[in-house]
Amino acid sequence: MRRKDREVSDKEKIRRIISECYCCRLGFNDNGEIYIIPLNFGFDFKDERLTFYFHGAKEGRKIDLIKKTTSVGFELDTNYRLEKGNIACEYTAGFQSIIGTGEICLIEEKEEKKAALQAIMEHYTQKKDWKFSEQSLSSVAVFKLEVKKLSCKEHL
Repeated sequence: MRRKDREVSDKEKIRRIISECYCCRLGFNDNGEIYIIPLNFGFDFKDERLTFYFHGAKEGRKIDLIKKTTSVGFELDTNYRLEKGNIACEYTAGFQSIIGTGEICLIEEKEEKKAALQAIMEHYTQKKDWKFSEQSLSSVAVFKLEVKKLSCKEHL
């Protein structure tokens, strides 16, 4: 990271920043064309391991890419605010952001699928103990991203 003065390395602070984000963008390399998709997410940050969870339709370009490649990039950001200046080059922005890479895969096992959906629901509602019907579980694709590299930055 070029601006070391803006780097965030404290794991608890990174967890708080992720908790404040509402969208995680996944980036795939699709035969030389970059494909970026914004997604709702849940996450688990245990023992220095960060895992993101997502859900979506069981077919389409995203699912085809997950089946074809395991390596993806990701980005999250929050707390953006424009800071005005007197001239163009004095304008700046406040923000917190996270970027990284990891390995993505579909989740097929029922209990792991439930836990992933639970994490997604908890992230947006702060409520635990959601119930998922068999029909809901079978009609949705659930996938996870195990983070391999992460960089967190803030300018507040």
